[in-house]
Amino acid sequence: MLRFNQLSLRRGGKLLFSNASFNVHPGQRVGVTGANGTGKSSLFALILDKLHVDSGDFHLPRNWIVAHLAQETPSDPRAAMEYVLDGDAELRQIEIALAQAEQAGLGAKVAELHTRLDSIDGYSARSRAARLIHGLGFRPGEEELPVEQFSGGWRMRLNLARALMCRSDLLLLDEPTNHLDLDAVIWLEEWLKSYAGTLLLISHDRDFLDAVASHIAHIEQGSVMLYTGNYSAFETIRAERLANQQAAFAKQQREIAHIRSYVDRFRAQATKARQAQSRLKALQRMELIAPAHVDSPFHFSFKTPEKNPHPLMRLEQASAGYGDKVILSRLTITLSPGDRIGLLGPNGAGKSTLIKMLAGELEPIGGQRESAQELKTGYFAQHQLDQLRPDQTPLQHLMRIDPKAREQELRDYIGGFGFPGELAERPVAPFSGGEKARLVLALLVYQRPNLLLLDEPTNHLDLEMRHSLSLALQGFEGAMVIVSHDRHLLRTTTDSLLLVSAGGVTEFKDDLDSYPRWLAEHSRAEEPAKTDSQAPNSATARKEQKRLEAERRRRLQPLRSRLRALERDLDRLQHRQTALVQALAGGEIYDEANKERLKTLVVEKAETDQALKAVEEAWLEASEALESA
Repeated sequence: MLRFNQLSLRRGGKLLFSNASFNVHPGQRVGVTGANGTGKSSLFALILDKLHVDSGDFHLPRNWIVAHLAQETPSDPRAAMEYVLDGDAELRQIEIALAQAEQAGLGAKVAELHTRLDSIDGYSARSRAARLIHGLGFRPGEEELPVEQFSGGWRMRLNLARALMCRSDLLLLDEPTNHLDLDAVIWLEEWLKSYAGTLLLISHDRDFLDAVASHIAHIEQGSVMLYTGNYSAFETIRAERLANQQAAFAKQQREIAHIRSYVDRFRAQATKARQAQSRLKALQRMELIAPAHVDSPFHFSFKTPEKNPHPLMRLEQASAGYGDKVILSRLTITLSPGDRIGLLGPNGAGKSTLIKMLAGELEPIGGQRESAQELKTGYFAQHQLDQLRPDQTPLQHLMRIDPKAREQELRDYIGGFGFPGELAERPVAPFSGGEKARLVLALLVYQRPNLLLLDEPTNHLDLEMRHSLSLALQGFEGAMVIVSHDRHLLRTTTDSLLLVSAGGVTEFKDDLDSYPRWLAEHSRAEEPAKTDSQAPNSATARKEQKRLEAERRRRLQPLRSRLRALERDLDRLQHRQTALVQALAGGEIYDEANKERLKTLVVEKAETDQALKAVEEAWLEASEALESA
């Protein structure tokens, strides 16, 4: 087992943690968590003998084979298959020795080496490597392409496949999901569940940690504590401890009240709509874990958009692609204030293509994209991190957006994104990926968009920042479309899911937990298709299906518009009712001098109560009509 005894570790002059004592037993899967800079990656460097303890003892069994996810992106002229096979060092050693023995005509040695090759399952090595490569999102045939032809993100996937190829006793994975889409995350999750060795995993994806981890090693305030259970269990234990601190608990209760005020309008739908029920479950879970994040350094929210036109944008029979290749065809989509949409779909189906077309970065190659005159888009994509000016500071980036703002106001704002004090005045050039992502989000939020388009916004963000982003998105009043491999973010911030597949976009009627099952069924369906023109997946059938779906969307649009109008009336009347109750609760209103005002408030309160009741009944009727349709 791994033994850490009274361990102290420094990185440069900074003490990361001290007197850490815990053991990791064979077969355990430990999620290593903590804020950025607390020492998670340094702990891995210690295990890999790249760092040494300052005091205390660390023991790693001598005979253990250790595999780890390399962070460097290779440039290799060899085929991806050969690069991944290098992960099994013993396999490669036997192959070299076998080639030498055959060349020398050493029959006995050749027989011995073939026996060894069989004992390590070497004859199936290529098929195992192919399963890893394809499971991580590569298309058939790409395993024979040179490594150097792939982009940095895809090379990182090859690094991951290479680490998994090793028949290791200990596997160290540092942020393995950062460059994966949701399909690949789900595949990796299942692979790690069946991994027989010991796993140490650094990740900021709570659903991934929940599914994989059996223990959590949390680093904070210069100490390491090992918890039994997955990430949700850890949050619960830590929340219970922190909730005893009354000031901290009260602060989180205010955040919970903010979330509840937003989702309460879905409560009446909870028994009817699975998505609404999922949102309420997410809220209940947030209430349980919220105190565990009371000391988060990130606190921000979206201001109300200056204008919220209806609709914000409409795609009419729009198609998108690159050059002569059409990725998506004949899409009809309307985005209105309050729409909160998550995009699902297989790797390469066109989710990012759709986001780019909505953002205006990709012009439709057919059909129309119509935008409201007051549309103000906030678009987050990974390539935007590279568009930051490396010589400028976070404060200067904000000043470029709003040169008339007071410096202190900008400092207060940027501090909520983790850039307080001197950090706000440091050039962007040496910033980590997480810091750049936080800055891009800060710039986006500041501009008060009414349409948010987020393409993998949580890459490089730690758990605390993801939690704060989730809270902020809960209160966003515009429209939102998200592509993310972070299922917790999708679950807590979206109300509807669209499936991008087979060149089209359809409603995903199940909840997010059903998506892995859809993926499995989709993979089986991709086997050789029927040739009959009327087969379920034929061009003719797909065309008819899209026509029927477009007709259904047109039929439901008036009902949806009616429902949104009633929801706005509900919000307005509920706010007015609350204000009247507060006014009538004050003692001074009952003084003789305020007699006439009291009568006016009582009458208005009765009228508001009656109007609210009527709107609630109309809202219920509209909800039932929409569901029936």
